[in-house]
Amino acid sequence: MNVLSALFGSGVRFRNALYERKVLGAKHLAGPVVSVGNLSVGGSGKTPFVLLLGSMLKARGVKFDILSRGYGRKSKGVAVIDPAGPAAEFGDEPLLMARRLQVPVVVGEDRYQAGMEAERRFGAQLHILDDGFQHRQLARDLDIVLVTPEDSSDKLLPGGRLREPLSSLDRANVVVLAGGACSDAFPVSGKQLWRVRRNIARVEMPERPVVFCGIARPQHFLFQLKLAGVEAAAQALYRDHHAYSEKDVRDLLELAKKSEAGGFVTTEKDAINLGVYLSALKPLAVVPVTMELVDEVEAMDTILRTISRREP
Repeated sequence: MNVLSALFGSGVRFRNALYERKVLGAKHLAGPVVSVGNLSVGGSGKTPFVLLLGSMLKARGVKFDILSRGYGRKSKGVAVIDPAGPAAEFGDEPLLMARRLQVPVVVGEDRYQAGMEAERRFGAQLHILDDGFQHRQLARDLDIVLVTPEDSSDKLLPGGRLREPLSSLDRANVVVLAGGACSDAFPVSGKQLWRVRRNIARVEMPERPVVFCGIARPQHFLFQLKLAGVEAAAQALYRDHHAYSEKDVRDLLELAKKSEAGGFVTTEKDAINLGVYLSALKPLAVVPVTMELVDEVEAMDTILRTISRREP
């Protein structure tokens, strides 16, 4: 571990100790809170997992909202997402959740204030706290943490991608093994373990497309396309949450021409970040990333028990 990572780890441990010793306190909302988070910076599948939980809850008639920071947005303060709005105002992943699930999504740097606004507008229903493991200012009834195989051998920021040491899993209620992660590689003794399979939805794809994306760990998306039999003519990779410009679109069109590609393939998040430029890339296949719980019944029973414990 390099010096900067050691310093970062010391800061994280000190902050966590302040919460454990009640020097710092978490604020409680009237409705139950289920947090979905991870240990690393991006790429664990939090957004597909929230979409999965949301679809499961909707199928059972459970009313809920989503509280998110709204990473990458240019606006400040608390706001209820307009599904027809731009990613720059609300953030790409919260906007994707609002569009896919058609439930209230409230963004705010302070998730407690976002939750208070959600309860004022929509009642004290279930709150899903997106990317909430490190946001300890808001109390939660259930802490769900996703881990990937890469996490088990990674280093703390800035030398690696970990935001917390593996020992932080001690405060999780549920550990979700994603991407083929093995429980033996993590300190998860006594934890409820869920396993998920990540895939891509079947959509009609152009022949020999230019595959492009601006997501964390794009290698997973590229591998899934390869498994689906997609033969890419060329690739273009951008930083996570990349906001596409007119120049980017011109570059992609030029790349398609040079590689004699039959079209384009990208992710749902990238389609949102393309905004008004989306129609300039034709034909374009937007491929949803999907997630499946190995034991959906166990997971839903856990969440429904969490909700029932908070009912009057």
